[in-house]
Amino acid sequence: MSENVYKKAEIVGSSKTSIEDAIEGAIARASQTLKNLDWFEVMETRGHIVDGKVGHYQVTLKIGFRLD
Repeated sequence: MSENVYKKAEIVGSSKTSIEDAIEGAIARASQTLKNLDWFEVMETRGHIVDGKVGHYQVTLKIGFRLD
């Protein structure tokens, strides 16, 4: 059985719709340039307020991927 080695990258996703969309968008974009994505963890959630309402959500993620 082989042993895997992983690397973590920190990324930030944003969405006007929801936290979930911010997460999914960030992972989708990261998957275009990084290979072997295996997991993510939400590190921070924040947003921008516009006229007393949520303007957009921002989510900081750490994503883990296996090194070749």
